[in-house]
Amino acid sequence: MAEARAFWVTAPGRGEVRSELLPAPGAGEVLVETLASGISRGTEILVFQGHVPKSQHQVMRAPFQAGEFEFPLKYGYSSVGIVADGAPELRGRRVFCLYPHQDRYVVPASAVVPVPDAVPDARAVLAANLETALNGLWDAAPRIGDRVAVIGAGVVGVLAGALLARMPGTEVQLIDVNPDKAAIAAALQVDFALPAAARGDVDLVIHASGAAEGLARALDLAGFEARVVELSWYGDRAVALPLGEAFHSRRLRLIASQVGAVAPAQRSRWDRRRRLALALDLLADRRFDALLAPAAPFERLPEVMAELAARPSSIMCQVISYR
Repeated sequence: MAEARAFWVTAPGRGEVRSELLPAPGAGEVLVETLASGISRGTEILVFQGHVPKSQHQVMRAPFQAGEFEFPLKYGYSSVGIVADGAPELRGRRVFCLYPHQDRYVVPASAVVPVPDAVPDARAVLAANLETALNGLWDAAPRIGDRVAVIGAGVVGVLAGALLARMPGTEVQLIDVNPDKAAIAAALQVDFALPAAARGDVDLVIHASGAAEGLARALDLAGFEARVVELSWYGDRAVALPLGEAFHSRRLRLIASQVGAVAPAQRSRWDRRRRLALALDLLADRRFDALLAPAAPFERLPEVMAELAARPSSIMCQVISYR
């Protein structure tokens, strides 16, 4: 058996790199040598800090999670690597897998999706986040000519805004409390505004700030019979929401979206694998590099994760390098 190194969360706010034995790939399996992985600033930091409520332990399990949310725990879902052994048709190909931070791993061949040649390793780690944004837009059902507000310029919000801005005639405004996010919006050719200056009476609001104040602002900006799609996940935090005021008179619709299930409108024709492959194809756009922080070495991952969790940061997606 070969040896692999993996990042484990050992307690809330603490982690370490551990060695473990790795079996040779069997029939229908592949051995992946990791090139890069990405840290999800939303869900993954909540997991690292121990904020997953017990009622959601089963729902929030990652596809190849090891351990339980009480810790120790191996968690993550943005890994890019090269197939070193196993299924002949995949050997030597770069692939994406919803796998935790680990330098090599064995998974079923069906669990990996080839990375298009036009998508570099670092940008490919955005696939899980782009898949979330894509599924959210399927739930939102935007229409040509819609006025759209996207609240929260984190990775998912920015990706959703960038996809929406490609629709003909659609007016998209990315909204965030941090004025520095204007530069990222500009790089992706999306209009930007601070919350107080945001355009109201919109047809659709995508909320991805992860803050109750952002969701309240989403209701403020929504026009008559508008749709408000909630992409944030709050973990074990309670969220107070002003459902008085104009919520009922405007006949607003508040829609929850979560990537664990394909959006109903697409479900009869799409599965998760096809959806992930589409997300990887969309990452051929070089403008998405604006979301990537310089890569940090895998050996520093325990420190990097703790730093990201401890304080606000301008980092959108932290890339981890394995070579």
